[in-house]
Amino acid sequence: MKTGSVLAVRNAGISEAMLASAPLAKATTDYGWGGRPTVDGGQPIRILVFTSLYPNAVMPRHGVFVEERLRHLVGSGRVSAMVVAPVPWFPFGHSRFGTYAAFAKVPAREQRYGIDILHPRYPVIPKIGMSIAPSLMYRALLPALRKLVASEDFDLIDAHYFYPDGVAAAKLGAALGKPVVITARGSDLNVIPRHRLPRRQIKTTAARVAAVVTVSEALKREAQALGIESGRISVLRNGVDLERFRPLDRPTIRERLSLAGPVWLAVGNLVELKGVHVTLGALARAPDAVLLIAGEGPEAARLRQLASEWGVEARVRFLGNVAHAQLPEYYNAADVLMLASSREGMPNVVLESLACGTPVVVAPFAGAAELISTPEAGGIADARTAEGMLAAWHELWDRKPTRAATRRFAENLGWGPVVEAQCALYAKVLAAHESAKRIGEAT
Repeated sequence: MKTGSVLAVRNAGISEAMLASAPLAKATTDYGWGGRPTVDGGQPIRILVFTSLYPNAVMPRHGVFVEERLRHLVGSGRVSAMVVAPVPWFPFGHSRFGTYAAFAKVPAREQRYGIDILHPRYPVIPKIGMSIAPSLMYRALLPALRKLVASEDFDLIDAHYFYPDGVAAAKLGAALGKPVVITARGSDLNVIPRHRLPRRQIKTTAARVAAVVTVSEALKREAQALGIESGRISVLRNGVDLERFRPLDRPTIRERLSLAGPVWLAVGNLVELKGVHVTLGALARAPDAVLLIAGEGPEAARLRQLASEWGVEARVRFLGNVAHAQLPEYYNAADVLMLASSREGMPNVVLESLACGTPVVVAPFAGAAELISTPEAGGIADARTAEGMLAAWHELWDRKPTRAATRRFAENLGWGPVVEAQCALYAKVLAAHESAKRIGEAT
């Protein structure tokens, strides 16, 4: 689950009185957005990406999947963009404050891949904060966005993660007269709506914005179950960079890493829902396999303890956080990616592994079959248990799909079709917005 805004809302000890003193990133005038877009793509569409789920200098892996989509949209030449990625306001940067110390160290402004990013601060309030988080975010960020509109302007707000980010973005769009597109990514629709007030705000917001996007059909069904109209929802999956994630010199990599025999790989935040403990349990029943774990998180100490208790510590390598650019080597070294998550939206690690020619064994979370749709892609366990994951591994190992076949399957999962569909959606939204404005002016 997202560890940014929702976690902060629940836990940070910041009073509403601090709102006025929370520092805001200042908009500047050197972005060069270009002219007004046309529906036929004559000028780049200027989007303001709004999300607290975005990488920064302190947390470079935070929301990297949002950045990946944006990089490819901008790279197409059909979109120009700036990012507003708010972070919770916190006054202390000492490491003893954990995640909140990291928030304090995030710069007010930075640039990644040539894209300007602002990190304005917003206040969070413990206990009651979850229900009012969108309003606090809206109130804190509206002045910064008004300055931006006055100096540079943009055409639409592209928000990611429905709550509180999407709800706040809808309020900002209404105040600024800009259409809003919200992309739901997972726990924002399959976990947060269990809370009554956030559920009501999500449903109301979905009816008011220009478009709703989900990254999988399974997530679309979650949206429909909340009462969001099917016709308002577009499914635009994540893509994968087929140039960065590709087959490499596997024997050389394995020799350099001193790997032999079956190699399992787990990649992601070490939190309970990712199920690395389930994979460890399966490893205890597979005496010839080695497990590489790439990631950090609150479960790390417990996982090390379990590895010791189950007698597999000699066959487990805790790699810590691995830079995105280095992940292709580990995917290529592995025989399988093991993902025992209890829930997912559209997991990038699966796409990346497949693109490197490495099949995947996943737990039966909603939407798993959308990715593991052919034998070449891997297998889906019957249950999210050590026994279930082990059985799926044995079945995969027995039939051994070729890595070339797995890569061929992944070549259908690149960013090209996603960019085309996303740009078409933006054009449709802007055309409808302009039409509504003309009708309003005529009356």
